[in-house]
Amino acid sequence: MFEGLTVVITGAAGGIGRHLCRAYAAKGANVYATSLHGVEGEELAEEVRLAGGRIRYRQADLRDAAAVPALFEEAEAECGGIDILINNAGYGVWKSPLELTVEEWDGVLNTNLRGTFLCSREAAIRMKEQGRKGAIVNIASTRHLQSEPHSEAYAASKGGIASLTHALALSLGEYGIRVNAISPGWIETGDYDALRPEDHTQHPAGRVGKPDDIVRACFYLTDPENDFVTGIDLVVDGGMTRKMIYVP
Repeated sequence: MFEGLTVVITGAAGGIGRHLCRAYAAKGANVYATSLHGVEGEELAEEVRLAGGRIRYRQADLRDAAAVPALFEEAEAECGGIDILINNAGYGVWKSPLELTVEEWDGVLNTNLRGTFLCSREAAIRMKEQGRKGAIVNIASTRHLQSEPHSEAYAASKGGIASLTHALALSLGEYGIRVNAISPGWIETGDYDALRPEDHTQHPAGRVGKPDDIVRACFYLTDPENDFVTGIDLVVDGGMTRKMIYVP
């Protein structure tokens, strides 16, 4: 499906990011991966290469706006163009809004939301110049639809990503560039076997999510054949955002 296409994946060293890199490389894509965490990223790259995949890894801090264009210049030069971008980089600070500092707020927003915009813009510039269709997928979160206490910066950043997605879809559609979002729910990236039965049964789907659930969603949204799908926010959460919960 992705043989010969170049896929740029940010936040590559994290749980979902690692699975995305492995999966796209296994499908024949040229993977250009970035992450803030250099050691973990290099280990991932070596793992993918040993499995026969093609991957280039660069450590990058998306809070540094000046560093983003250079990343995409290198990806284009080394991979011969850019076909797909998955904006996966992100983190949260879980702290009372009465105590959250401006620096903490800015760090989350600058990585999650501004980083998504800057990467999307750089990828779109090159996709347009290439004159071939491209796909951008932004990883949002169901936390932009519902919240827990002390998640203000994260929720705001993910809500911004959801809105940015449909705006970009309209702006970039004339160049054949599709832009979609995925909002994961509970995706367990640690010890899945350690989950309790009640963790699974609270989901209408009967289980907690796995990284491969997000991988398959990304495959769908970046498949060149699915060029009629743009501007959507695909919620992948086992039905939890549709479940009404009463406290007894």
